Amino acid sequence: MRVVVQRVQSAHVEWDGEATAPIDPGLLCLVGFRHGDDAQVLEPMAVKLLHLRVCEDSGGRMNHSLLESAGGLVLVPQFTLYADCRKGRRPSFTDALAPEAASELFQRFVSRCRERLPDVQAGRFGAHMRVHLVNDGPVTVILDSAELGLHRT
Repeated sequence: MRVVVQRVQSAHVEWDGEATAPIDPGLLCLVGFRHGDDAQVLEPMAVKLLHLRVCEDSGGRMNHSLLESAGGLVLVPQFTLYADCRKGRRPSFTDALAPEAASELFQRFVSRCRERLPDVQAGRFGAHMRVHLVNDGPVTVILDSAELGLHRT
């Protein structure tokens, strides 16, 4: 599982005439799953994300988590996080988890986050989305379950 975390002043997502409720401030996260990911990565990744100290304190330092700052969270499913661009000019997505399994994991991840944070919005899996955000900092970090020792092969 890979999550690209962006600290934002505001964000929302649109698709098919629908939209998430806007958040401001908070985090916008692109979420992808790869082969081998299962429900066991969801809890530790949700805890890591929500406790990640990337929000500013009163001194402008990244000392607060999203939970401490009471910001919002927008989660956007994105299988392209597992694009393999090593060969040729067209990315390969063979490492990305199949859509049915990834959709289920994404929905369960959203639920895990909603259990801990009141303002969690989510894009629609498989939809062509337009992501609107004002990046704050900019602050962008990547959480990867494999690098955190959570991925089993």
